[in-house]
Amino acid sequence: MQIAINILIGLVALLHLYFLWFEMFAWTTKGRKVFRKFPPELFEPTKPMAANQGLYNGFLAAGLIWTYFIADPIWKDNVALFFLGCVAVAGIYGAMTVEKKIFFIQALPALIAIALILI
Repeated sequence: MQIAINILIGLVALLHLYFLWFEMFAWTTKGRKVFRKFPPELFEPTKPMAANQGLYNGFLAAGLIWTYFIADPIWKDNVALFFLGCVAVAGIYGAMTVEKKIFFIQALPALIAIALILI
C-alpha cells in the first residue's frame, strides 16, 4: 500500500512541477495550447499572474516531495494529507470555475492518495 501511496504522491508532485514550468516559463507558448478557450490576446498581459500561480504549484510540489524525507510515519502522513488536501481543493475549485477536466487531472489523483493514506 505504501508503494502505491508513494507513486501517487510522486505523480501529483510531478504534475505540479509541470504546472510550475508551463505557468512560469511557457505561459505564452504552451499555455495557449493548454487553455484553448482563453482569449489569445490575454496571454501576454496575464503572464505575471500565471507565473504567480506557477509559484504556488511549485510550493505544493515541494511539500509533497518533502514527505519522502520524513522518517516518522505519522508526521509523514499528516504532511502528505495537508498538501494533498490543498491540491484536491484547488482541483475541485478549478473544475467548478474553469474546466471540468481539472478535476480528473489534479483533484482525483490527490483524492485517491488521500483515501489510500486514510485506509
